[in-house]
Amino acid sequence: MEFKDNLREKRRAAKLSQEELAKLTGVTSRTIQNYELGTRKPQHVEIVQKLADALNTTVEYLLGTEGTLVVSAYEKGGSRAARDIDALVSEISGLFAGGELAEEEKDGIMAALNQAYWLAKEKNKKYTPKKYVKED
Repeated sequence: MEFKDNLREKRRAAKLSQEELAKLTGVTSRTIQNYELGTRKPQHVEIVQKLADALNTTVEYLLGTEGTLVVSAYEKGGSRAARDIDALVSEISGLFAGGELAEEEKDGIMAALNQAYWLAKEKNKKYTPKKYVKED
């Protein structure tokens, strides 16, 4: 399930209205409504943590693995990074969920993604100012 579905499910289980949840978490009821409609997603993990606390659940349950990646990308790289990660995760999830790929092909895709990540990381080292380079 997606964030919007998990949020709605937990809110209803807690017998809270959108307005009540909004007051507990310090956001507007319109924000809660947009979250549940799927037109907006939280941009900071602190907001998700407040929602999770109010609903007696975890951030991981509300966001799921994909949502956690998107929020993390937003915090580290802004809205463009979040959109890019969201699109990539959606495409990859669709590819794997389609059931038309053999396990060996899925493993190959994951290996290629992993290799691309590490190559990009290595390539970008030369563009990182020395004051930001961590010493091992």
